[in-house]
Amino acid sequence: MIHCLLCHGEIEHKLSWQSLLGKKEIPKICEECNENFAPITGEVCEICGRPFAFLEGEFRAGKVCLDCKRWEEDEHWSGCLDQNRSLYRYTDFTKDVIAKFKFRGDYVLADIFAGNFRQALRVFQYDYISPIPLSNERLYERGFNQAEALIKAAGFEPTHLLSRVHTEKQSKKSRSERILIEQIFKMAEGMEIGGKIIMIIDDIYTTGSTLRHAAKILKENGAAKVYSFTLAR
Repeated sequence: MIHCLLCHGEIEHKLSWQSLLGKKEIPKICEECNENFAPITGEVCEICGRPFAFLEGEFRAGKVCLDCKRWEEDEHWSGCLDQNRSLYRYTDFTKDVIAKFKFRGDYVLADIFAGNFRQALRVFQYDYISPIPLSNERLYERGFNQAEALIKAAGFEPTHLLSRVHTEKQSKKSRSERILIEQIFKMAEGMEIGGKIIMIIDDIYTTGSTLRHAAKILKENGAAKVYSFTLAR
C-alpha cells in the first residue's frame, strides 16, 4: 500500500509492466495534494520567471517585471543572473510544504519534486549544477541543505562551487536589506569555472538577492552564463 507523503492518505496505484520494470515512477503524493500545487505557466518575465498573469500591468516593463528592470539598471548587478525559472507559484500550500521540508527536517519530501524538477532542467544546457550553500551554523540547525537534497533526489550530482558566510536568516530581512548586504558567498578553493555555464539551485526565489549574489561571484570568477532554478517563485 502506497501512502501520500503529504496527507498520508492511500494512493491508488495501478500496476503496469512499466512500473514493475521500474520505468514508471511510483507516485509520491495523491492527486488531490498534487492539484494543490500551482505550476507556473503562460507568459513570464524573461529574467526571473515571474508569471505575468498575476502581475498588474504597472509592474511590468515590456518582457521583464519591474523588479528585474531595477536590478538590470543597477550597474553593480546588471547581467549577473542570466535567467531564473521556477516550478510553482509560492501559494500558501506550497509555502507549507516547503516549510515542512526545509525547517522541520522532512528530507524525504524532496522526492515529491524529483520528477518535475528533472524534467524542467532538461531544457537547459550547463556544465555544473550547484546548490545555494548554507552556512555551517544553518546546516547544523537543519541537518541538510535543501537545495542539495533537491538536486540529488532528481538524480543529478551537485558540484559545490560556493561556500557561505553565516548571516541572519534571509527570510527575516526586508527587500532593501537583502539587496544592500555585503557579499555572502565565496568561491570554493580549486574550482575553475572560466567559460563554464552554471546552474544554481535554491528552494524559493523571493527578491532574487541571494541568487544574484551567487551569480555575481560566479561571473567574477569567469562563468560565461549563470542560470538558476527554484521550486517556488
